[in-house]
Amino acid sequence: MIRKTKVASLLLAFALLPVCGGQAVAGPLDEAKARTHLDAVAAGDLDALMRDYADDAYMEWVGGPLDGRYRGKAEIRAVWQKFIAANGGQPRPATFGKLKAFTNPRGTSVEAGAGYGGKLPMKVWHALTYREGDLTTEVWQIAPALQIDP
Repeated sequence: MIRKTKVASLLLAFALLPVCGGQAVAGPLDEAKARTHLDAVAAGDLDALMRDYADDAYMEWVGGPLDGRYRGKAEIRAVWQKFIAANGGQPRPATFGKLKAFTNPRGTSVEAGAGYGGKLPMKVWHALTYREGDLTTEVWQIAPALQIDP
């Protein structure tokens, strides 16, 4: 019976391969990219921040002085330049909660809470979506009551 189950599972996997486009399942690599991205936010490292964005990326910044919708690398770069300048170009001490990743063959969405220090301390809920290794969508939600669980 176990052998039949294994064979059936293998056949199902092969049957689904065309539906999944033959792509590798997203996962730990995207989680690592998300962590690197959040570290770049804290460091104020613009080049590292921009490294993984897709050309047509979208960012939704909810709350605070940078509230708005940003489309494409040029607009996203401009908002990060403002964010970095608001802290005098200095790194921000940061505390990150545990990253939670939700993955399927089409991509990975990673969420995390973060507390950023600096001239204007804030708590932020992050949601980052990666498709084929590129950061395609980012939500930056100012969340003053956020509890950051390590």
